[in-house]
Amino acid sequence: MKKSNIPIAKPIIGRDVRKAVNRVLRSAVLTQGPEVIAFENEFSILVNERECVAVNSGTSALHLALLSLEIGVGDEVIIPSFTFAATANSVALTGATPVFVDIDLNTYNIDPHLIESAITPRTKAIQVVHLYGLPANMMRIVEIARRKNLLLIEDAAQAHTASINGQPVGTFGDAAAFSFYPTKNMTSGEGGMIVFKDKVPARLAKLYRNQGMEMRYQNEIIGFNLRMSDIHAAIGRAQLKHLLKWSKKRQDNAMELSKQLEIVATPMVPIGFSHVFHQYTIRVSKNRDIFAEKLTQSGIGNSVYYPTPVHKLPAFNSSLSLPQTQIATKSVLSLPVHPSLSKHDLKRIATNVNKLTEVFNG
Repeated sequence: MKKSNIPIAKPIIGRDVRKAVNRVLRSAVLTQGPEVIAFENEFSILVNERECVAVNSGTSALHLALLSLEIGVGDEVIIPSFTFAATANSVALTGATPVFVDIDLNTYNIDPHLIESAITPRTKAIQVVHLYGLPANMMRIVEIARRKNLLLIEDAAQAHTASINGQPVGTFGDAAAFSFYPTKNMTSGEGGMIVFKDKVPARLAKLYRNQGMEMRYQNEIIGFNLRMSDIHAAIGRAQLKHLLKWSKKRQDNAMELSKQLEIVATPMVPIGFSHVFHQYTIRVSKNRDIFAEKLTQSGIGNSVYYPTPVHKLPAFNSSLSLPQTQIATKSVLSLPVHPSLSKHDLKRIATNVNKLTEVFNG
């Protein structure tokens, strides 16, 4: 009998989500209503009661975070290149210039030792990414930002509930952005959340998301339509109740994979850091793409996040040399780690990876 495939991601949509959606449909209040307000308040608990603003996507969250901190034309924002394009797109859409910095290959996050050399008189902010669910080295980066009088934004799209010494991501900088895309650690179907340290930029973000107005037809600034619907907020509220449990299951699954996997480079978690494993990412030093194809043929879902560094995408097309980023793009491979995996699934994943590792390194 043919074995079923193990997907790289598997959103959990339970009865509580369906009930939440039906609740909104019965209410006939479908957008920017009480569900959105409740979702913002409930998410705020995860980020030490900071100001939260719900929007229609994680990309919108990044974009409005930057705009609300008054970053724009003439400014530079330091970011990693080993990330999803939205990290850089959000900067470019404000009119500012993304300045790409290399990563620490052990963590896949921006290398704080390289940040200072990238700072110029035009630098206004650092935008870090907590890639794969592992927090960046915020102790060092916060110190640089304070000393150089720079704004600090956290791209926490993959890092819901991750922390450093108990302090949650989203609470280190001036603003942070979370994503609720279907494959994220929790979903609202689509959506994003901006987290702010201060009330003034939070109010600006609320204006930007709603055509520049707080009161109907009283447009204070030029804005967008980036509102979150009450249907999406209701889904997010239902998912939020399970998030801590799902994060723990991801961590347990990752620990089990790391115990069973041989030879390949498994994820490193620094002392005091809580990794929530949006992705469980190994490095395959030889023939990664063939390795991935063979793994797919065995029924094990996998994916490469990310095959092209952002600074090499046609939209940016930079000649900059980032050697650690280049190594990562050629060697990383993410394996299933989602909460729906059984012990049998984990064993099957590890067994197939180990078999291929023996062939590729034999």
